[in-house]
Amino acid sequence: MLPGGVFTTKYESDVAVLRTKTQWFLLALGIIFLFVIPLFAPDYWLSQLTYLAIVIVAVLGLHVLTGLCGQISIGHSAFMAVGAYAVAILTTEFGWSPWACLPISALAAGLVGLIFGLPCFKLKGFYLAISTLAAWYIIIWCLKYDGFSSVTGGFIGLPLDPLHIGGTVEGGQVKGALIDFSSRGALYCLAVAVMIVAAFFAKNIQRTSVGRVFVAIRDNELAAEVSGINIFRYKMLAFFIGCLFAGVAGWLWAHSQLRVNPNQFSLLDSIWYVGMLIIGGWGSTSGVFFGAGFLKLLEIGMTDYITPWLGDMLPAIKLQVHVATDVVRGMVIVLFMMLAPRGIYYLGERLKIYYRLHPYAYWAR
Repeated sequence: MLPGGVFTTKYESDVAVLRTKTQWFLLALGIIFLFVIPLFAPDYWLSQLTYLAIVIVAVLGLHVLTGLCGQISIGHSAFMAVGAYAVAILTTEFGWSPWACLPISALAAGLVGLIFGLPCFKLKGFYLAISTLAAWYIIIWCLKYDGFSSVTGGFIGLPLDPLHIGGTVEGGQVKGALIDFSSRGALYCLAVAVMIVAAFFAKNIQRTSVGRVFVAIRDNELAAEVSGINIFRYKMLAFFIGCLFAGVAGWLWAHSQLRVNPNQFSLLDSIWYVGMLIIGGWGSTSGVFFGAGFLKLLEIGMTDYITPWLGDMLPAIKLQVHVATDVVRGMVIVLFMMLAPRGIYYLGERLKIYYRLHPYAYWAR
């Protein structure tokens, strides 16, 4: 529903992502604000926001795979690990430029996603979720296996040099660089720039013929197949695209940590990624931002404030209160599934419709 006085008079305006000057102004203002945050934010918040931007890139891939195409994946962090290890191996073992490794990381994760997406033609729902769970175990086992440790570094992992443009790296320090991304502010800006580009592509995938096919498969696979859609082909394409995003997120993660090891890509991370989709809203690109931001703020609040307070109040269980963060996040996801199954984004849409139709008694369902 459009605001009062806004009409669609031509096809270009009908398919436009932003239809009013106000929307363009708010978007530009938001982007400018994101890039000036390093001027006043402390290092702690820059680190948290950088992590959040990287997670959003990964969850945007899950949005394409699960939110649009309906293929449930709970092994997404493992595909992120593939992208991270691709850049670590190519830079440390073969001396590649980390910038040249960006498309390689994305393609590596995408190809691995294709391999583990093969069962999707025969498996659906819970059974497909178990298949992606197996993918997580297989990938992480390969990274930890002693037989591959000469390449992957085993449990210890692999180090990386700081990311930079121009200059050289000597003893782990960047010298003479035009831009040194080892600083928190520069790395944050890079992560935000990649996040914006990823969001642009994810939004436009949703609006293409491929995106409409994904939605058709998600809503009614049998009807889509009867309509002549090659179900297997498009499911595999969804796995490939979703894992491309994960590979890019892995590339960013590797350079934010300057070391990769298997323990950085836990199964719980994959579950939280799905939870972000649930909280933000299935099938909504904007919902990814809402869900990721909500869970991250909840994590910070629990970790920095609530659990220390609980530890002081209940010293007998002080060593166990750290699990309260995961318990609360899990409870919040369940509550959203019960009370607001369409997520924060669609709650906002309902409020917008209610406001635009006021004072008429109407509440979108």
